[in-house]
Amino acid sequence: MRQVYRPTKEHRMSYASETSDFKALQRQFAAHIRDPQVPVIEGIEDRRMKIYRDLFFNNVSNFTTTAFPVAFSIMGETWWHAAVRDFLRDYRCDSPYFHSISQAFLTFLTEVRGSTGDEPPFLHELMHYEWVELALEISESDPSQTASELTADLLTGHPVQSPLAWSLSYHYPVQQISADYQPSEVPDQPTWMMVHRDAQDRVKFTELNALTARLLYLLDQDEQLSGRAALAQIATELGQEDPTAIIEAGAQILTQFYDAGILLGARPLEE
Repeated sequence: MRQVYRPTKEHRMSYASETSDFKALQRQFAAHIRDPQVPVIEGIEDRRMKIYRDLFFNNVSNFTTTAFPVAFSIMGETWWHAAVRDFLRDYRCDSPYFHSISQAFLTFLTEVRGSTGDEPPFLHELMHYEWVELALEISESDPSQTASELTADLLTGHPVQSPLAWSLSYHYPVQQISADYQPSEVPDQPTWMMVHRDAQDRVKFTELNALTARLLYLLDQDEQLSGRAALAQIATELGQEDPTAIIEAGAQILTQFYDAGILLGARPLEE
């Protein structure tokens, strides 16, 4: 007859104690990696711990500088390394994926760390603009599932925007900001951008004018609004008694967006 091993109470208690000790050791190890001010684990040379500290810090730092190259060129290495160190010490990511680090870093800077007094006022908007490219590159949204249910009648139906096309609004001209151009004042008019991933999986950036941005906003806010009705509303807002010219110009914009894959088509509306 086969013998079945059953651990004794003493064995179970010993295992639980060892497991608890190991977890405590892991937490202490991780705490020191995150913040070198936390004492090194007793019995381990600092020389050895430095290898892990540097590896961890440099990996996270490289992920952030790759995701935000323009912001890094403006802020410089000293500020950036201090921000990364604060991020490692004070923030806890909720995703195990490397590509989520940049979003977590941006969230930390905007919602947790706040201003240190050294940041230009446009920094967070610039970093969001840079992050959008990565977000769309890795997005798993599948526009084809929605597109199969739509028609090409963009004026009569409700134009549907691709989940891989993001309409964005910024206070600053983020697409122009660089190490050589850093606006000191907020412009009178916002900057509207369309960022989308095309059929070849290339992320493209397009600056929008006020009329186009308003059109996309109206369509996003009301799923029962037809393309024609949205354009007629814009004509009214502009004080145009005859909306024909606005509707014709808007129809061309809708068609261009449809051809580019920004709009997937139109959902028929009930009469």
